[in-house]
Amino acid sequence: MNEAHPIRIGSVEFLPGQCGVVDLPVGSLTGYQPVSMHVHVRRGRQAGPVLLLTAGLHGDELIGVEILRRLLQSRNLRSIKGTLIVVPVVCMPAFLARSRYLPDRRDLNRLFPGSAEGSLGSRLAHAFVREIIPHVTHSIDFHGGAVGRPNLPQIRVSPGDVVATDLARSFAPPVVIETGLREGSLRSFLKGKGIPSLLFEGGEAFRISPEAVRVGLRGIQGVMRRLGMLPPLKSDEKASAATLFARSTSWVRAPQGGLFIPETDLGRAVQAGTRLGTIADPFGRYETTIHSEVEGLVIGISREAHADEGDALFHLASLPGRSEEGVGEPAPSEEIVEHRDPVE
Repeated sequence: MNEAHPIRIGSVEFLPGQCGVVDLPVGSLTGYQPVSMHVHVRRGRQAGPVLLLTAGLHGDELIGVEILRRLLQSRNLRSIKGTLIVVPVVCMPAFLARSRYLPDRRDLNRLFPGSAEGSLGSRLAHAFVREIIPHVTHSIDFHGGAVGRPNLPQIRVSPGDVVATDLARSFAPPVVIETGLREGSLRSFLKGKGIPSLLFEGGEAFRISPEAVRVGLRGIQGVMRRLGMLPPLKSDEKASAATLFARSTSWVRAPQGGLFIPETDLGRAVQAGTRLGTIADPFGRYETTIHSEVEGLVIGISREAHADEGDALFHLASLPGRSEEGVGEPAPSEEIVEHRDPVE
């Protein structure tokens, strides 16, 4: 919890009521350009949780960068309880290179907790863990889909993380999915430290989706209210948002190669047997209809017109038969099962 003692990141200390930005040095690139991590700290005057918000672990995922940029401009942050630590771009080398990966082609989100004497990415992860994580009580990490494969805004939680599941309800995304942990990921490291964490997925690489930004900003404020960092909404201001707690997810793949023509879109509910699209022979000889085998919600889709046999075309979250309205008691754990294709 946020107390009277200072929070120190790098060489800068922050007392309650103070705010500022720390340029945390990490290393240097080939041309001697320094690599640093910009860390925003905003401390309320009153004690409360320390919420970490991160984006840009993958340099091509810009949606979280925009969400956090917009959040930092919000007037709502002037009277918070507790502390916000915001890192809009964790992996600056990948961000500057307009790439998902570090210059050595490593994935930063597989390198936690890192090492002070390892690769540049490993040193970056180590600096992040050493300087930031000791202060943190809760976390939200923002990600986007791959190039040409946008995701419906969604929250992913770790297996058995009851606190995170409750916070996910307060975030109020269209879908919440329990997903397995990837070794070396930030979420896996936080789980090991007992820090409840949410992973946001929305939009696609190199694109900024207004809808995903809206859901992300609203979600952060919902979590902050749940944690007592912001005052609760008045009853007449509360929005009625339905959140699906998915039992499982599955991919619909191309049965053969050809031109892919989708006939549904993100956020659409489908039934078993619903026509999803067509794979067409580019030389005009035949067409193959793609049907859903489950009742579900489209949470991911390919925007690529080329399709090879086996390509992932639609990502479906199976419907549990009912949705949870607004903020209430956590959904029973059996309503959420492990996602088969974690992509963080």
